[in-house]
Amino acid sequence: MESIQQRLDELIGEFADLDAREKLELLVDFAHGLPPLSAEHEARKTVEDRRVHECQTSVFLWTEGTTDAARLVAEVAAEAPTVKGFVAILADAINGRPVADVAAISDDMLERMGLADVLGILRTRGLRAIVARVKRGFAEHANAGPNVGPNAGP
Repeated sequence: MESIQQRLDELIGEFADLDAREKLELLVDFAHGLPPLSAEHEARKTVEDRRVHECQTSVFLWTEGTTDAARLVAEVAAEAPTVKGFVAILADAINGRPVADVAAISDDMLERMGLADVLGILRTRGLRAIVARVKRGFAEHANAGPNVGPNAGP
């Protein structure tokens, strides 16, 4: 299996030569790939603070897994398909790969995708907060050791 960074590089490459409108359309296409929350996560959402408060869009994240297999679970408001698409890209790159590899996600990912200029400063700030939250959550998993269960992480 390819690494998280290899998968992200592949996904970022899909955006490279697109104009602004096409980039937004591709994000919306990715949004359709983000599965709905399970009943368990839906119930946990009401009692756990999983919202990314720095993001204007309603985004809830769970970083789960073992050291060998990371899993990003997320819910993004339906009225924000570009944000949902971005989170779906992160989940695609992360899920099933080693938790420690999440730290390799590039901080300039939005610039490399050409999205920083397309999405505007507020949305870009929110997406950066999502990346930071994901990296922080999986860093805590990596430091916790091999017995990290589904209820752990921010």
